[in-house]
Amino acid sequence: MTVIDILTRVDAICQKYDKYDVDKLNGANVAGDDPFARLYASVDADVNQCVEKAEAAKQEKNRAAVVALNAEIRRTKAKLLEEDLPKLQRLAVKKVKGLTKEEIATRSDLVAALPDRIQAIPDGSSSTTKKNGTWGASGSRTGGAIKFDTTADGNFDDEYFKGTEESNQFRREYEMRRMEQDKGLDVIGEGLETLKNMASDMNEELDRQVPLMDEMDDKVDRANADLKNTNVRLKETVLQLRSSRNFCIDIILLCVILGIAAYLYNVLKK
Repeated sequence: MTVIDILTRVDAICQKYDKYDVDKLNGANVAGDDPFARLYASVDADVNQCVEKAEAAKQEKNRAAVVALNAEIRRTKAKLLEEDLPKLQRLAVKKVKGLTKEEIATRSDLVAALPDRIQAIPDGSSSTTKKNGTWGASGSRTGGAIKFDTTADGNFDDEYFKGTEESNQFRREYEMRRMEQDKGLDVIGEGLETLKNMASDMNEELDRQVPLMDEMDDKVDRANADLKNTNVRLKETVLQLRSSRNFCIDIILLCVILGIAAYLYNVLKK
């Protein structure tokens, strides 16, 4: 095979897969016209994002941040495998106007390669696949049956139940934060209990003050009534003293007062 033949075949392969190049599809806005290309571009972007998160998790030193990143990766992988991949499989075999059989076969090949790419992304789990009797990336079993690490008597090994250092660190941080939250809740509970006791004491004091307030109201009402009656009687007395029939008495009294005043003045003048 000559160099020209090799270049020709490479050219044909590149042209064949050009329509599934995510960067070119995004640049040319072709994905909007083809549901398969649009969904494949979205899945490819999610896979690349998961790979970036996995790389970031490797370099991250904070255990809690690593656990959070791995949890996001696992959620994304589950979504891709359970929701997006079946849609892609249906769209890959769907007949579309203008597509040849080779292009449809190429779509099927791309979809078939996706599970391996997704499962290959590290997500912090102890092992994504096992060589002996575990589930493969495509959802089928590679062994005849599911096997577990057991001892000769059929019981699980102690190693089976041991957590990783990462999970133990995360559990310790979780327990510490829960203890701090419990302490804070205890303080809040004590404060609420104190407020409850204060409110109860205030309620009892108000209950004791209510009869006194009622008695004070009664006394004030009686005092107001007596004051009104006294004002009425005083007004009547003044009117009686100032009546026309007592005018002569007033004149005599006035003369007596003037005479006494004149006598006192003469005595003091001598």
